[in-house]
Amino acid sequence: MKIGSKTKVFAVLGHPIGHTFSPAMHNAAFAALGLDALYCAFDVAPDNLLGVLPAMRAMGLGGVNLTVPLKEVAFRGLPHLDASARRLGAVNTVEFSAEGPVGYNTDGYGFLRAHEEAFGCGVAGSNVFVLGSGGAGRAVALMCGEAGAHAVTLGDVDLERSHRVAAEIHAAFPACAVQVAPDAAAWPAAVRTADLIVQATPVGMKAGDAALLTPEAFRAGQRLLDLIYWFPETVHMAVAQAGGATVANGLGMLLHQGARAFEIWTKQAAPVAAMRAALEAELAARKLAQAG
Repeated sequence: MKIGSKTKVFAVLGHPIGHTFSPAMHNAAFAALGLDALYCAFDVAPDNLLGVLPAMRAMGLGGVNLTVPLKEVAFRGLPHLDASARRLGAVNTVEFSAEGPVGYNTDGYGFLRAHEEAFGCGVAGSNVFVLGSGGAGRAVALMCGEAGAHAVTLGDVDLERSHRVAAEIHAAFPACAVQVAPDAAAWPAAVRTADLIVQATPVGMKAGDAALLTPEAFRAGQRLLDLIYWFPETVHMAVAQAGGATVANGLGMLLHQGARAFEIWTKQAAPVAAMRAALEAELAARKLAQAG
């Protein structure tokens, strides 16, 4: 593409940011629609975020995505929040409006679309175990409650954090039974009784990480969705599949949250097929690099 003075710039911000596939996905979308736009990635420390966002708006950027660990910083610091961000307590998409930066959360939408696409069903009526109660795990757990999950069990080394999320789910969705696994020793039994297991911890982001669960924790008929997307098969996918579960990584969630963000910024329907092809190419390249 030819970059000029009228090229509209978008970006993803994180700390670190080297793992992201978002530029490939969004630049493919711009190309598919013939838009004069460019999507970049910038490493921004949490303490700098609330100064960077107004500066980006002043510079004329079209919008940004936020990833770890900036989502909660933006939620606490932005004066304008969409209902999606208020509901999930985190911001992963920022639109630069006339009133100032507006925070959205497209992760919940992306999770539900990815789950349906990967497993051919919704989460309504399911018993769900969410491993990790941080930003992503909290958003997923709340979305499961909103989508009609029968029960949600939370597992995290930070027990206090799990209890806070459990209280939020109970208050917002009282029809959903919610409980907290008291410690890591209780996780396997909780996993065995679940229909859907969502892996939302950072474990598995680095090659050589050991899984938090073993194959014995899983059984046939279960679904595991690991939110990590930059490995074709994560360590938790491997152990879950060995135990008989059907598995998927987080690439579908990345795709659908990104498509929703694209639509917020451009007011156009996202070219999902082009975005998916770009992500799959990135994943194939990563797999080749791993093999090498």
